[in-house]
Amino acid sequence: MNELKSGDSNGNNRSLKVLITGSARGIGRSAAIKYLEEGCSVFGFDVLPGTITHNAYTHYIVDVSRPETLPNFAKDGPSGLCESERERGTDLRFGEESSSDTPLPPPNVIFICAGVQNSPDDIMINLKGAINVTEKYAFQPEIRSVLFCASASAHTGFEFPEYVASKAGLIGYMKNVAVRLAPYGAIANSISPGGVITESNDPVMRDPALWTKIMDVTPLKKWATEQEIADWVWFLTAVNRSASGIDILIDNGESNLASTFVWPEQPNPK
Repeated sequence: MNELKSGDSNGNNRSLKVLITGSARGIGRSAAIKYLEEGCSVFGFDVLPGTITHNAYTHYIVDVSRPETLPNFAKDGPSGLCESERERGTDLRFGEESSSDTPLPPPNVIFICAGVQNSPDDIMINLKGAINVTEKYAFQPEIRSVLFCASASAHTGFEFPEYVASKAGLIGYMKNVAVRLAPYGAIANSISPGGVITESNDPVMRDPALWTKIMDVTPLKKWATEQEIADWVWFLTAVNRSASGIDILIDNGESNLASTFVWPEQPNPK
C-alpha cells in the first residue's frame, strides 16, 4: 500500500466528498489518488482490499452488483458524519477498511469505474452495478457531478460482446442520469478510454507483435496513462460545471481515424 501526503494544491476542494467504485487498482485507484492530492475526502468501493493509505481515504469492501452490500447514508450532521461516529471523535474511520455497516456521507462527486472484461458478469457489474450505485447515492441535495467510465468499444463495437453492450449501456444510462440530475444543479458525463497502460492490458502490451499491430493503427503512436485519465476525471467532475450529458472519447485518435481491436486469439468455445 502506498503512503500519500495530504494534498493542499486546491484548498477549496477539501470539503468535497468523492465516491469511487473500483478504487483498488487501475484507473479508479489513480483517480482516487488525484482527488486526495487535490485535498478531497475519498470513499472507495471495491471487492478487493484497499491499496491506498491516506487519512482522507476510506475503503469499503463491497460488490456493486449486489445492492445489499452497499453502505447506507450517514445521518445528517456536521461534516456529513453520523452521530455515533462524531461522538467518538473519529472521522468515519478514515484510512481504514470499512464494512457495509459503516455509514457513508452523501457524496458530492461520484466516479463509476468498477468493471470487468470478458467475464460472465460484464453486464451485471459494469452496467447494473453502475445503476445500483448511482440510484442509491446520486439523487440527493449534496450531489455535484457523476462520471461514468465507459470505453471506446462502446463507439466501435470491437471487443467482447457483453463488454461492449455493458459500456454502450453506460453511455445511454449516463444521459438519463444527466437529465434527472439537472434539477439538482448537478451534471453527469462519461469518458470512453481507448488503450490505457494498465495491468489488465498486459496481454497485448507484453506481446511485441500485437503491440506493433496496435501502434500501426494508433495515430498518436501511444496509449494513455492512468494518470492522464485521472486528470480528465478531475476536470470533468471538479472543474467542469457546464458540460453535461456528453461522452469524451480518449483514444489517441484510434476510433475515429483507424478503428480496430487487437487481442490474443482464444480457442472457440465448445
